[in-house]
Amino acid sequence: MSAAYDEQQYVGIDLHRRRSVIVRMDQAGQRLESKRIDNDPMALAAEIAKAGEHPQVVLEATYGWYWAVDVLQDADAQVHLAHPLGVKGFAYRRVKNDVRDAADLADLLRMGRLPEGWIAPPAVRELRELVRHRAKLVAWRSGLKASIHAVLA
Repeated sequence: MSAAYDEQQYVGIDLHRRRSVIVRMDQAGQRLESKRIDNDPMALAAEIAKAGEHPQVVLEATYGWYWAVDVLQDADAQVHLAHPLGVKGFAYRRVKNDVRDAADLADLLRMGRLPEGWIAPPAVRELRELVRHRAKLVAWRSGLKASIHAVLA
């Protein structure tokens, strides 16, 4: 690694269902690299390895963030989860794209202005998924009962 890459790096990730954008920047806020990757644990780990030891990584708490946080933590990254309501103001920019979103997340983290969410441990995440599934089943059951009552009435 060159001297420019030896210092602390900040990584912003704009996570989507199939592909994501990763932006790495240095302590001065200079972009070192922007890259679009497929959402694959090996590809994510390989990109984060380029950021040196213990990079500061931020991603927004969107659907499907669990796997990415697990991969990043296994790669010894300091992971931060951006609270979606706290970064909602970026939606009103004139120029909005994935690279810009990832860079803005990294910049907020670099400046210490990131509104953070809680990264639940895996056991809590599993319980949350079970509760969500139960709620869906209860709603489905209620809908079926209402349909039956409508037919019989």
